[in-house]
Amino acid sequence: MKRIAIGILVIAVLGLGAAYAFQKPIGMAIVQRAAEAAPGRDALAGLADGLHLGLCGTGSPMPNPHRAGPCNVVIAGDQVLVIDMGEGGNRNLNLMGVSAARVDALLLTHFHSDHIDGMGPLMLYHWTRGASAAPLPVYGPQGVEQVVAGFNAAYAPDKTYRVAHHGEAVVPSSGGGATARPFTMTGTRAVVLQGGGLTVTAFTVDHDPVEPAVGYRFDYRGRAVCISGDTAKSANLIAVCKGADIIVHDALQPRMVEDIRAAFAAKGDANTAKIFADIQDYHASPEQAAESAQDAGARLLVLSHLVPPLPQAYLYPAFLGDAPARFGGDIVVGEDGMLFSLPPDSDTITRRQLM
Repeated sequence: MKRIAIGILVIAVLGLGAAYAFQKPIGMAIVQRAAEAAPGRDALAGLADGLHLGLCGTGSPMPNPHRAGPCNVVIAGDQVLVIDMGEGGNRNLNLMGVSAARVDALLLTHFHSDHIDGMGPLMLYHWTRGASAAPLPVYGPQGVEQVVAGFNAAYAPDKTYRVAHHGEAVVPSSGGGATARPFTMTGTRAVVLQGGGLTVTAFTVDHDPVEPAVGYRFDYRGRAVCISGDTAKSANLIAVCKGADIIVHDALQPRMVEDIRAAFAAKGDANTAKIFADIQDYHASPEQAAESAQDAGARLLVLSHLVPPLPQAYLYPAFLGDAPARFGGDIVVGEDGMLFSLPPDSDTITRRQLM
């Protein structure tokens, strides 16, 4: 038995030595195989007609290595719309197999930094991955013009470098950047996009002192998805999202956040403690999101923009609190890469992971 053990150890050592000896050619072979597979990654190619919701970012401004900033993608037929673009959102779209070149427009719910700080990479990939001859349309309430102008100014030198390097055929100078498509909310709701069987309705939400702040409802072939943006519990959301199949709602667990606030206060960090106190009143708790989904008659509630960060699923029950008792449907704690598919004129909702 001892000889066998020694033999196994010798083989293992020799195998490890061989692996290091051939590390360079093995590494090149692995990269070559990956390069051959990469161009074929297109999650949209196999999607049946219907309404699809992808989560390209379920995090918040709080650092979380497993979640990008707020980002959702809605696919309706051949239309692809991204809602908010937090840090890492474009990276996740690529990992999910959704090319930025296929994105028809970006819709912003409001202009908090964590909802817009991933716009630069999305603008760049929209241009370079599809030789786009037109900038990325960015829809949002009044103020979107300032946001878009700022990103365009920041990326202006980069644009000249890429045109000079790659040429007009690859990166047309008429493309690149973004163009603002502002809309005005004269009431509590407004249709902001319509065509190809899809209707997109913006609705006001309560994210005071952030104003304007909106959510969006997407209706396509008898199915509906609502995305809250950032909001406290909102009566208008409940009214506009009546009968929606899915509501994606931001969620902050105040008991957890209060523990974090108290810890910073105990360490003498009054500034950070004040921030953790302030954020508790303009996000809905999981329980409040569940009540809203129940009152709206939704079939599925997906929680996103999760505060605080949740490094593992073991923490989900504590995060949810009493939410399951307040909603008759299913509740999903959103994770980056999830895709929900809603076939036309049906009650079916399927879910799979794209990354």
